[in-house]
Amino acid sequence: MQNCFFGSLAILLLAILIPNLKRDKTNFENSSEMGKNSKTGEDKYSILLPTYNEVENLPIIVWLIVKYMEKSGYNYEVIIIDDGSPDGTQDAAKQLQQIYGENKILLKPREKKLGLGTAYIHGIKHASGNFIVIMDADLSHHPKFIPQFIEKQKFEDYDLVSGTRYMGSGGVYGWDFKRKLISRGANFLTQLLLRPGASDLTGSFRLYKKDVLEKLIKSCVSKGYVFQMEMVVRARQFNYTVGEVPITFVDRVYGESKLGGSEIFQFAKALLYLFATT
Repeated sequence: MQNCFFGSLAILLLAILIPNLKRDKTNFENSSEMGKNSKTGEDKYSILLPTYNEVENLPIIVWLIVKYMEKSGYNYEVIIIDDGSPDGTQDAAKQLQQIYGENKILLKPREKKLGLGTAYIHGIKHASGNFIVIMDADLSHHPKFIPQFIEKQKFEDYDLVSGTRYMGSGGVYGWDFKRKLISRGANFLTQLLLRPGASDLTGSFRLYKKDVLEKLIKSCVSKGYVFQMEMVVRARQFNYTVGEVPITFVDRVYGESKLGGSEIFQFAKALLYLFATT
């Protein structure tokens, strides 16, 4: 009950703070007009947000996405794939639809947690864009980088663009030494054993061509956090081109991290499997 209250309060505050929200509502409700005014009307970006117990974070991340995508002028939609969150995440999503319009914010829930890969498949089925952006809904990934992903993709017509914490100005904030050590160690092992041609395999902030993402998902056998690593490895197998954009990763502010001992074990197991089969 408390989570629902804070989630609803956050949404109301956002509605008050957004200047002239009601006057500009038609901009969110008329996606066809937005497509005509975008930089590239033929391209549309479907942003997938898998959620589970993100009632506090969802209003903020959606507000940030809208802010930076509207500023950039690219045509987009946000698809929320909620796995039966008991904290009121879906109620928050419905209120966001009232603010921004149901054609801009799509809620496509599932009954329970069924895995990240199937969440993407579920979202793709409802995506009208020819490009797919995947990101976390817990504020770890800042939407300000999405326009940079798009520009990077257009520059070399990359099949996928991945955010990297380990190149250029990229970095991590809010992690303790143990979490940083695990992440660095995992990334080092993947680089050593798999030679994927990308600096950050375990991240989950990426831009894909829609058909490329569909093919990669079908080819992957891993689940959980390892799924993201296998996606890049399979991309190398299929000779897809990969671009990278330095990002700053910030540990979640609200809620609890879903990384635990079982995920680390699954990572090690999958790493050996990929080393033997790729």
